[in-house]
Amino acid sequence: MRKLLVLGGGTAGTMVVNKLRRRLPSSDWEITIVDRDDEHRYQPGYLFLPFGTYTADQVVRKRHVFIPDGVELVLGEIDRVDAETNTVLLEGGRSLTYDYLVIASGTTPRPGQTPGMLGEQWRRTVFDFYSFEGATALAEALRSFDHGRLVVHITEMPIKCPVAPLEFAFLADAWLRERGIRDRVELVYVTPLSGAFTQPIASAQLGEMLEERKILVEADFMVERVDNEHRALVSYDERSVPFDLLVTIPLNMGADFVARSGLGDELNYVPVDRRTLRSTKHDNVFAVGDASNIPASKAGSVAHFSVEIFVANFLQLIRGLPMTGAFDGHANCFVESGDGKGLLIDFNYDTQPLPGRYPLPLVGPLSLLKETRANHLGKLAFRWIYWNVLLPGRPIPLPALMSMAGKVVPADSHAAGAPGATTEQE
Repeated sequence: MRKLLVLGGGTAGTMVVNKLRRRLPSSDWEITIVDRDDEHRYQPGYLFLPFGTYTADQVVRKRHVFIPDGVELVLGEIDRVDAETNTVLLEGGRSLTYDYLVIASGTTPRPGQTPGMLGEQWRRTVFDFYSFEGATALAEALRSFDHGRLVVHITEMPIKCPVAPLEFAFLADAWLRERGIRDRVELVYVTPLSGAFTQPIASAQLGEMLEERKILVEADFMVERVDNEHRALVSYDERSVPFDLLVTIPLNMGADFVARSGLGDELNYVPVDRRTLRSTKHDNVFAVGDASNIPASKAGSVAHFSVEIFVANFLQLIRGLPMTGAFDGHANCFVESGDGKGLLIDFNYDTQPLPGRYPLPLVGPLSLLKETRANHLGKLAFRWIYWNVLLPGRPIPLPALMSMAGKVVPADSHAAGAPGATTEQE
């Protein structure tokens, strides 16, 4: 009996066991998945909790509901991986052996890594929304916030869903206008990046949207500490950004057991081949979803598309064949922009977000890098798709690899490796 062990029952890990349980004979394969608790949380929903769009029961379900028959769910904290003996040790002394290991332990915010962030103002005037507890606490704080300086801040990249801080700023602007108090609140967006986003075309578009909404931008800001006494962010170059209410995205890091096991980089992400997701140190270890160090967005779409490639490759590997699939870093993200509209961006390792139509040329029905009602509805519809299609590992009719179909390449752009006249690729 061969053993597949998956560490982490979040988005990527749950998809892996659902897809592989159907493909691996139960008479030949034992599949086990490990997580600390039985709570599966829809993390994209955290964005909507502070504004009352979603309620807590809409973003939390029992983890075991999504684990298929024939897969053992083990609840417990992981102490470390002994990759030399193919063994995972849990806190309390239990050990699990494996033939193949998939690390899908994700990434989490670490406010304690920034001096002062977990100080006396934590969840009083300093909040995050990258955790369930933080998002629900922020919802309470916003209800009594009616004037002052609201600062949205990114500590450092990479973070889960890199567009989420922008979405929060846009939604805050719309929410304040709906309440009739926007003119009493100064909105500031503080980022370590040189602009609104990491990619030039999207950064320019999103930067214009911030400017239109009179959201001030403090760029190239590397935070050194949170000054709780004066309620200010302080950068390494001694700039100060005061706040009345701070919504921060703390440093994101991978699981601590990855570090204890000697499998991670300085942020506890597992170094892997970016095409196959195979560990650079151990041939029978893979990392999927946010747990790996691939240079792609840490987003649900990346987990989805990369797991598709991983599953096909894994089935080849166990038959003694070369792995022929190569993940291209494909990501697409809805960007809520307020007022019942949103954008959609679609990109990969080599191609930045471009305007156009998705997923079909000309007909879409979704628009790329353009605010539309359809994109907003697509963002809301994804919650149903997540619970009912994505997690159970059912097919979604979208290509795992990014396509240039429907994308418009600006004449002066080399973003898609296709310089020249503006054309719509069909």
